[in-house]
Amino acid sequence: MSRRQFDITPDLLIRAYRAGLFPMAESRQGERLYWLDPEQRGVIPLHGFHLPKRLLRTTLGGGFQVTGNRAFATVIAACAEPAEGREETWINDDIERLFGALHRMGYAHSVEVWEGAPEDGRLAGGLYGVAIGGAFFGESMFSRATDASKVALVHLVARLRMFGFTLLDAQFQTSHLAQFGCHEVPRQAYKRQLAAALERNCAWHDAPDAARIEAANRALRPAGAKGA
Repeated sequence: MSRRQFDITPDLLIRAYRAGLFPMAESRQGERLYWLDPEQRGVIPLHGFHLPKRLLRTTLGGGFQVTGNRAFATVIAACAEPAEGREETWINDDIERLFGALHRMGYAHSVEVWEGAPEDGRLAGGLYGVAIGGAFFGESMFSRATDASKVALVHLVARLRMFGFTLLDAQFQTSHLAQFGCHEVPRQAYKRQLAAALERNCAWHDAPDAARIEAANRALRPAGAKGA
């Protein structure tokens, strides 16, 4: 971990991700950014993702509508808000500014989960991250309704598989992510996976065909896996 000694630009941020580093702030009000390069990296397997039956039913049940890149700024702002069990976040104004720039450049993307039609504006949950080559670097997620952030993650994995991505970087393993198959990968092994993923030329699509998305969601649960 090292302190920022100069201004971070969007171009520098992209180069850092390609090298396996990512930035975090000390706190929501913190003025410093730090580069992190963990010895153990959390990775969610795109093939072998653990999807419980109950969550699959929720995802396919129609209670939520899911979009891509429809409300990026709102998603990152919601991720920065304190929540129960997460009274402080690492997303400060610099992080919001930098990732907003990456979004406008076509690198940062969001998945939104809505209660009802998106036009009604009832955002229930979502996540955002950065896509470079065949790697997606997950940054943060939030939830205002039961399972909303989990549904966003399911849709993210389905989309990444559809688009040909090979790496979903979760930064750190947590007990929450472990239930989906997230595991730790040593730094050098992670960087080999990253280098291979960066060789790929994958494109993010905001609104893929709905039938393909449903089929991709149904295909996520591994055969023989026990549901929750």
